[in-house]
Amino acid sequence: MMLVKDIKDKFDFKVVAGEKGLNNEVKGLYCCDLLSWVMSHAKERDAWITVQTHINIVAIASLLNLACIIVPEAIEVDEDTIEKANEENITIFSTDLDNFRIFSKFYEAGMR
Repeated sequence: MMLVKDIKDKFDFKVVAGEKGLNNEVKGLYCCDLLSWVMSHAKERDAWITVQTHINIVAIASLLNLACIIVPEAIEVDEDTIEKANEENITIFSTDLDNFRIFSKFYEAGMR
């Protein structure tokens, strides 16, 4: 089992928002930027990788009970999104890594 805080510790991702969500369980990993597609395909407790940074990503993460959101390539997250993520206890990470490298880290950590 992997927790959101394990992602932070193992991968050295920066917590942008949602410190209270660090104890959420992570069961899978999903990557997509088309929000309607995420809503119909992501699974509960997935860590979600997206380049989207607007407030709607928090709504989707909350609706689907996703474990966290990972924003790749050091993309800056909107301030409104950070505030809403803190309210909803949705952890948002930032990393310099691209999607492929993020997936590689999860694979190396045993997530299949």
